[in-house]
Amino acid sequence: MTDPQTAPTDAEMGAARDILGRVEASYSAKMVGQAELRTSLLVALIAGGHILLESVPGLAKTTAASTLADTVQASFRRIQCTPDLMPSDITGTQVWDPAATAFRTVLGPVHANIVLLDEINRSSAKTQSAMLEAMQERQTTIGGEAHPLPRPFLVIATQNPIEQEGTYELPEAQLDRFLLKEIVTYPTPQDEFEVLARLDSGALDPESHVAQAASLADIETLQGIARRVHVSEAIRNYIVGLAYVTRNPEPYIGEERARYIRYGASPRASIAFLQASRALALLQGRSHVLPEDIHALRHLVLRHRVLTTFEAEADGVRPEDLVDAIFAAVPTP
Repeated sequence: MTDPQTAPTDAEMGAARDILGRVEASYSAKMVGQAELRTSLLVALIAGGHILLESVPGLAKTTAASTLADTVQASFRRIQCTPDLMPSDITGTQVWDPAATAFRTVLGPVHANIVLLDEINRSSAKTQSAMLEAMQERQTTIGGEAHPLPRPFLVIATQNPIEQEGTYELPEAQLDRFLLKEIVTYPTPQDEFEVLARLDSGALDPESHVAQAASLADIETLQGIARRVHVSEAIRNYIVGLAYVTRNPEPYIGEERARYIRYGASPRASIAFLQASRALALLQGRSHVLPEDIHALRHLVLRHRVLTTFEAEADGVRPEDLVDAIFAAVPTP
């Protein structure tokens, strides 16, 4: 089986490399280190999905999101999630206009190219559902009228793993809507030293903006090229096989490890691997996906989709450990 579309031409691949080179250089002019975060954000943007970031406070998640928006000339909104945040505070509402003696629609902050949902698990289940519906449908409905969201559209949601009091944990079905989940770690001492240097230079001032390296049209071009990156039948079978083993783990990883898995990944995991691997291949200058791309994405795609038991948490077994065991059990094409 081959892709129904023609593979990207050499000229298209050259144009993609040029756009991505400019974007990465502009982004890195403000952001220090965090190469994995940069790659994950670009993969999500190019693949047309959304990303969940988990980390302790102070690791520049907001700076990363706003810097990416500056780099590609995208509109950016940050929404601080709190328990009293209402769905209309995100999607928008209708207000009475006395001069016109009629209601007029006021669009909410979700109507932006890049939206940062800060501490999404602090908002109520009703508000989470409204936001996740907008992510899925790519539109909001206000007063019975549908309002399309801008394109491209990327939601970056964050959550803090060390402070759960007063939070509303995202249900598993809602987590599945995120293309990727990234764990943001502390910087190295060298990177942290560079942060201090850039702070002194003014490069990290909130009002400081990076050079606009690409346009929204460039990003849509990248998305169109990525959709035509070739994925062989062997890679597709590999993806499907991995998803199958998450649901039927015992014959492959043994009873001892399989008992830690409560539920395996849904077909959205296979779709996520397909979309994200194409974006990652394009980021690396290739017009075809390699097994190494699937391997590199394993934690990003599966850590929030392979659901573990309470026993796993008690024994200190992480979802990433089980994902690694599954990958070790499935032959690489």
